[in-house]
Amino acid sequence: MDVATSLSNINWLSVIVAAVSCFVIGGIWYGPVFGRAWMTAIGFTEERLKERSVPKTFGVSLILAFIASLVLDMFIGHEADVVFGAMAGFFAGFGWVATFMGIMYVFEMRSLRLFLINAGYCVVSLTTMGAILGSW
Repeated sequence: MDVATSLSNINWLSVIVAAVSCFVIGGIWYGPVFGRAWMTAIGFTEERLKERSVPKTFGVSLILAFIASLVLDMFIGHEADVVFGAMAGFFAGFGWVATFMGIMYVFEMRSLRLFLINAGYCVVSLTTMGAILGSW
């Protein structure tokens, strides 16, 4: 299948919902669930986080989540069901994203704890996104 055909089969509403799910999961993951552990592992303080531009951070994150959702939708195809979508999302998150993050974390000498928090977010988000995309 070519890119034009893939794009013509996109359910844009499901892509948007999947992107928003990634954004919501991130808010929960890096907020009440692992927020403090993540801040400690990365060496951030509340004061340091206040220095960032919130609109830029959240805006760019949402755009990147949309791109990830769109590409995942093109990858799994329009005939996918919820199970295939979730499996494809899981394997993309675990098999590609987490493994490449692991390679970088080893070379950057980052902690296992930070890897598990960040890679876990990617796996959970992509699995959820795949399930959403496959169910529509």
